[in-house]
Amino acid sequence: MQHPFKPTKEQVRAARGKSVPDIISPGLKVLFCGINPGLYTAAVGHHFARPGNRFWPALHQAGFTPRQFSPFEEEELLNYGLGIINIVDHATARADELTAEELAGGGTILDDKIRTFKPLFSAILGLGAYRLAFSHPKALPGLQPEKLGRISAAWVLPNPSGLNAHYQMKDLVRMLKELKAAVDKECGAEQ
Repeated sequence: MQHPFKPTKEQVRAARGKSVPDIISPGLKVLFCGINPGLYTAAVGHHFARPGNRFWPALHQAGFTPRQFSPFEEEELLNYGLGIINIVDHATARADELTAEELAGGGTILDDKIRTFKPLFSAILGLGAYRLAFSHPKALPGLQPEKLGRISAAWVLPNPSGLNAHYQMKDLVRMLKELKAAVDKECGAEQ
């Protein structure tokens, strides 16, 4: 689906510091946690909106959605027990502009939201951000030993940004499929 709104360069530049609303409700299967909004995403007001971001196609290819959603359809995720928030709410041009203190503060706020909304899994989309936000400097991708908010299984995935050259699309899809299998197993155990 084409983006119904394409921001101008001026609108993108002016988006620095803006936030994007959380897509969240109580009892989600998976709460996807981005690092923070990029400028393009903040300019259009929808998560993972920059063309070239691999979140939406990877989510579909991993089996979380029946088709590839557009960022403008993000509210539809709630119908599938999925949500999206960010560790840090304000937009920057690049995630590496965030300080360790901003990430740690965002981790505390995220923990509070997880305690309130109680998602089964919290999927952090950025290994470096997870390490800094939650003080786990040696964390590896995948299921973490600690629970977020003391109740939600923490699962770390690569940042889906097209700028993340460390992980290819096939790697991201494979890791999302591993998360999906864990979610399906856990949800099957609950029924």
